[in-house]
Amino acid sequence: MARIRPAAGHAVIDPATATQREQIEQVHASILAHRPKIAAAVNDAYRQALADEGTLPPRLVELIRIRLAFHNQCRSCMAVRYQSGIDAGVDEDLVCSLARPAEAPDLTPAERAALRFADLLATDHLRIDERVYDELREHFDEGEIVELGLRCARTIGFGRLNATWMNVEHLPERFKDTQGILTPWGGEAIAW
Repeated sequence: MARIRPAAGHAVIDPATATQREQIEQVHASILAHRPKIAAAVNDAYRQALADEGTLPPRLVELIRIRLAFHNQCRSCMAVRYQSGIDAGVDEDLVCSLARPAEAPDLTPAERAALRFADLLATDHLRIDERVYDELREHFDEGEIVELGLRCARTIGFGRLNATWMNVEHLPERFKDTQGILTPWGGEAIAW
């Protein structure tokens, strides 16, 4: 059971007929229903703006999201693979390369630079200096760097919050373990 109870009166779907995705979405929505207008403004509008206006490749967006899910230890974020990323070639072999992105032969130099930025933002943001931004500028324009930062900020913030809520009951079995460090690579995932 998630640590935050569902909002009173929030619709509950029948787990016998709902897909795993619908069950996960319902638990998340039932928590956000405590403050629906705030949640819609911060979560839905932000996500929609990134979808509508974002220019970063879906493969990169998914790689960053999954890597940050590991740093956040957000079980539901680690368990999910977005279809746009899958369609862009993010398979489980590529996900496994995220265990050591600096050494991964199947990542581009641009992906490595973006992942390095994301790792630092999630773990030691004050180490992001001119060298990190210069490396990003070798592959991205200023607007893309801003978008990368906004995507990372959203993923880090919401992922960490969601990790504390422990929305794990509808996840694949290995993601239900709430003790210790889990990885998003090397196991079952849910296509979204």
